Amino acid sequence: MPVLKKSPLWHIYILLCADGTLYTGITTDCERRLKEHNNSPSLGAKYTRTRRPVSMVWCEDVASRSLAGRRECAIKQLSRAKKLALVGGL
Repeated sequence: MPVLKKSPLWHIYILLCADGTLYTGITTDCERRLKEHNNSPSLGAKYTRTRRPVSMVWCEDVASRSLAGRRECAIKQLSRAKKLALVGGL
């Protein structure tokens, strides 16, 4: 019987940047991705490189990469006030 590869769980996350702005992204590993945003000169998003340190203020599990991408897009469309309401205020 063939071995089925389990697809990884995806996460949508929101970061609070040092300048007070919010950044939304997706990943399979929240802890690793936060370290990349804060420490890596090439792996962190260009947006967050000049706004360090960043802290993860919200993370949501999603079953697939496709759903994560769609949810990320929907969150990026929200106003700042609605994003803050989503994360429970700051």
